[in-house]
Amino acid sequence: MLKINNLTKTYGNKRVVDNVNLHIAPGDIYGFIGHNGAGKTTTIKCCCGIIQFDEGEVFVDNISVKKEPIEAKRRLAYIPDNPDLYNFLSGIKYLNFIADIFQTPADIRSTRIKEYADLFGLTEDLAQPISAYSHGMKQKLAIISALIHEPKLMLLDEPFVGLDPKAAHKLKEIMRRMCTNGSAIFFSTHVLEVAEKLCNKIAIIRDGKLVVSGPTEQVRGDTSLEEVFLELADEEDV
Repeated sequence: MLKINNLTKTYGNKRVVDNVNLHIAPGDIYGFIGHNGAGKTTTIKCCCGIIQFDEGEVFVDNISVKKEPIEAKRRLAYIPDNPDLYNFLSGIKYLNFIADIFQTPADIRSTRIKEYADLFGLTEDLAQPISAYSHGMKQKLAIISALIHEPKLMLLDEPFVGLDPKAAHKLKEIMRRMCTNGSAIFFSTHVLEVAEKLCNKIAIIRDGKLVVSGPTEQVRGDTSLEEVFLELADEEDV
């Protein structure tokens, strides 16, 4: 569903993403782990076409993000760690705006908006301007907007930040359901326990380079994901 081939992004003299190769298949919940500044956000933004990359190629459902960006974006949804929404719109107007972009039929969007707004406890707030929303409410609205067109690929950057425990649990359930139905999810997180329990595959990035990737059981070995990550961090400090 997502193929990252030799992805490289440079800022000045620094390679923020250095020859990264990953394959996220349908059904995968793929966790992306690394320190702040390791290259996680840049990689994800390159994958969804927000940032142009210098070398390599990215394919979404076998469509090139570089050569056919619109077609690639039709198949994915991206949720940043800090949603930058249109504060002058109400919640429902924002959701309909996103649904218009993805050309989601009125009856389908209405059903999905009601389902997910009820699920996240946001229904009563949809008439309010987004400027009145808390960070957690904005995060929920961004999640709902990403789900309206049923993307084949979800790219999420720290999706659980700002969510209350109940909302975080609901999001995990949605992620599992999506992947059971053949979609794929690639997300970054600092919450290693979540990644270990939720993800069937893990990739760890350090200084722009992929240091390990594969099935979660294989990456963590006989220890825990936290111990593996800290061991790699200690190697970096040597």
